[in-house]
Amino acid sequence: MSSAKDYVLATFDESMKAKKAFLESSLEPLLKACELIATRVKAGGKLMICGNGGSAADAQHMAAEMIGRMLIERNPLPAMSLTTDTSNITAVANDYSFEQIFEKQVQGLGRSGDALLCISTSGNSKNVLRAAEAARQKGIAVVSLTGGTGGKLKEISDINLNVALGKNSSRIQETHIFIVHSLVDVMDRYYFHEK
Repeated sequence: MSSAKDYVLATFDESMKAKKAFLESSLEPLLKACELIATRVKAGGKLMICGNGGSAADAQHMAAEMIGRMLIERNPLPAMSLTTDTSNITAVANDYSFEQIFEKQVQGLGRSGDALLCISTSGNSKNVLRAAEAARQKGIAVVSLTGGTGGKLKEISDINLNVALGKNSSRIQETHIFIVHSLVDVMDRYYFHEK
């Protein structure tokens, strides 16, 4: 067994390789995702974001940076995480199913012209897939962050940003947070910054 130091160095190397491979394969889709979300927001739409576990934390993180700010000042941008309303989530999970916790929110809160960012390291989270399907039925653009093969979510997204080289959820999520930061930062600087 390797030492703790060797292990940390190896995981750091994995993380850097996953990010590098993502950028080499997906820089253009990343920029298109930025443009899509910014265009929807500029036209009066909002961004809804969903995911489970660490991906739920990323959803909240991104919504907070859009409502507040990331690196530069600009007006708040309409974004909401579908992972934060515990009364809503527990009521839907109890009365219907956990698979519907995001779907019901998209059905109730989403409007044609909005965008939905779906985050799932496997691309197969049932509740995230159902949210994406509900969004598509309402004319809501779907951008997804996935890992590995991209799963079923890749197939039903308008734009999929996939971390193919991620060997586990941790490495995939480390690239997902880079993507989240890039989306907000690029939107701030090139779409919403008041010069």
